[in-house]
Amino acid sequence: MIGRRTFLAGGAVALGAAMTGIAFRTGAQEASYPVTMTDAEWRQKLSADQYAVLRQEATERPYSSPLNSQKRRGIYRCAGCDSDVYTSSTKYDSGTGWPSFYEAVDGAVATRSDYKLVVPRTEVHCATCGGHLGHVFDDGPPPTGKRHCINGVALTFSAGTRLG
Repeated sequence: MIGRRTFLAGGAVALGAAMTGIAFRTGAQEASYPVTMTDAEWRQKLSADQYAVLRQEATERPYSSPLNSQKRRGIYRCAGCDSDVYTSSTKYDSGTGWPSFYEAVDGAVATRSDYKLVVPRTEVHCATCGGHLGHVFDDGPPPTGKRHCINGVALTFSAGTRLG
């Protein structure tokens, strides 16, 4: 049985970890990106769902995006700034309910630690506008072993388009 002192100490550690994560994420949001807009401009440009995911780091429901089953060749772009972020050649069916890729376009995304669930995860965001795309996990296929689990609402798809 856990004693009161052990329970309180564990709670304090968990609270400290959560607070550290919140402080880190707040600082990360203040980073400078090549494409910037005011909050009002983002709200005007994006749909309510896109805004929630890209600017407020929400997560869409699994299996809700038509891009999850997209099989055509083309480019996936950030819905916030139209930057190329993923290609169809790196997309695969992870069975998770979100579009998944084993690799991003070189230099198109950046990562940072996400402590929203207290346990650290790796958040993926657009390197051009800072928009939240999803998370990356270490359970993907070769050659990278990574699974970029991306919110479909954070992407647009352009069929047959070559990277550029």
